Amino acid sequence: MPRWKALPEELDPQVREFASQLRRLVDRSGLSIAAVADRTGYSKTSWERFLNGRLLAPKGAIVALAEVTGTNPVHLTTMWELAERAWSRAEMRHDMTMEAIRISQARAALGEFGPNGPAAPAGRGGRSGGLTTAAPDDDGPRDRPFVPAQPSSGSGRAGNRTAPSHPGAPSPGGPGRAKGRRRATVFLAGLVGALLVIAAAVLLTDLGGGGEEPGNDVAKSPSAAPTTSAPELPDGVKCFGADCTGQDPENMGCGGQLATTTSRATVGTALVEVRYSKTCGAAWARITQATAGDKVQISAGGESENGLVNADKDAYTPMVAVAAEAEAEACATLTTGTKGCTTEQ
Repeated sequence: MPRWKALPEELDPQVREFASQLRRLVDRSGLSIAAVADRTGYSKTSWERFLNGRLLAPKGAIVALAEVTGTNPVHLTTMWELAERAWSRAEMRHDMTMEAIRISQARAALGEFGPNGPAAPAGRGGRSGGLTTAAPDDDGPRDRPFVPAQPSSGSGRAGNRTAPSHPGAPSPGGPGRAKGRRRATVFLAGLVGALLVIAAAVLLTDLGGGGEEPGNDVAKSPSAAPTTSAPELPDGVKCFGADCTGQDPENMGCGGQLATTTSRATVGTALVEVRYSKTCGAAWARITQATAGDKVQISAGGESENGLVNADKDAYTPMVAVAAEAEAEACATLTTGTKGCTTEQ
């Protein structure tokens, strides 16, 4: 019987009861978690999370467990629905708590600038330039343009020119306009000079050729980085091909739904199988209905890995890399002396 870890204290009572029921079913079946994983199509890591209350099992996993353990799926599905509602409520409460924490952090960060936010540079009378300002407790913004001092009465009469119609506008004939024209002229002259220098540099570059051979004036694009032979792996899969050799298929994410049985053989009372994962490019051997002390081996491409049956009455080997499923051979050696391989069938 497996030693279960204590369920988390914060679990909803409905979820706790459901997880306890799953544990009882596994205990009564006499199966190890690895065997449950292989027979239900869900990984060993996932079942450890389901049975320890860290993750709510999906409905498909529950139906598969009912079939493996000979349990009525109707009763188990009803318990799952109640647990799923409780789990959703707990997630909602968690999300609301996290949102409140983020809001509090944002308010605390804004409070560093004071109640009115960062202070803007003050202009004349506490207002900046010609911007519209409003006090925080006003009913709405009030237009308060900044009005510079009026020119002296003598500067408003020059020939037949009239004074500007808008307060604060510069006099058309004043010294400011002459200075503005001079600045514009200097700017345009500098811009034209810069353009001429750039054009001359381009022409000299094209004519000189920089000593390169003809046909090399086209910019060379950087060469693409070499690609690796291993494909992009799905989430949870940690190895491919040779990297999987000697690794546990469950720990590397190659088992469960990613694995299929490609060949099998009956050796004495035991069943030995070749398990193959195309996603991982690897295979391993599995033996069930065995006796403690029975041995199982997987061989492919000159590599081999071994497994030993313990009290769980089943075992599987580490993986070996394979290019195709037909390359792998699984063999069993029982404590009775009986031997057999999948290729002998």
